[in-house]
Amino acid sequence: MSDISLSGGMQNVPQVKVGPVQVAAFSDMQQLLEFIVQQDATVFAGSAIAINPEKVMTAISTPQIAQVIAQADIRYADGIGVVKVMRKRLGYKVQRIPGCELWQQLMLRAAQFQLPVFIVGAKAEVNQQTAAKLRQQKVNLVGAVDGYFTDEAALIAQIKQSGARIVSVALGSPKQELLIQRIRVAHPDCFYMGVGGSYDVFTGNVPRAPQLWCKLNLEWAYRLLIQPSRIGRQLGLLRYLWWYLTGKI
Repeated sequence: MSDISLSGGMQNVPQVKVGPVQVAAFSDMQQLLEFIVQQDATVFAGSAIAINPEKVMTAISTPQIAQVIAQADIRYADGIGVVKVMRKRLGYKVQRIPGCELWQQLMLRAAQFQLPVFIVGAKAEVNQQTAAKLRQQKVNLVGAVDGYFTDEAALIAQIKQSGARIVSVALGSPKQELLIQRIRVAHPDCFYMGVGGSYDVFTGNVPRAPQLWCKLNLEWAYRLLIQPSRIGRQLGLLRYLWWYLTGKI
């Protein structure tokens, strides 16, 4: 099977196989944004998931996670390690699309077209701060529920009743993706995006890496410096690097 293919619904976007994960090689963030929300305000009905080396390694070791990832309609490159594999296979420069930045730009695009948005996840205070900031940006926010809800059925009913066209869920992977799958059953005509810690960054509760670190693709190292507890997760990057250098990925 070829490492490069085209995916239905994204005929103009090459798909590169990184480990067991097919990743879409969007030319840049703007192309992805315009795919999600077209110029006539049509919203892509489906879900997106950010792919980084950690997710690739987890997919290799855990078939259940690989299945969760495969069920997303859009898998975009959020890690420089994934981007390097894609550039090597395609022979041209593929842009990294940081999930946090993608979500923030999507919110601005939603505001531009006044599309109804619903946010789920994070601590109550962070969720409220996120909602307030989005409203300041003129986002048509039709609902905001923190990550400590106790009645999932009520949450799904609330999202469906709100008429949301874009729903972002910040619960961490794979919890957020699994919830998205269940919500989609009841409310399919909507775009869903798992956003991890994006609300914390958006509200300033967690600092984003300085621009120079981001430019040098060292954001992962900065996050490790401010959150040493991530060391276990980051060790997987060394294994990914070794597999990349030896041609296993």
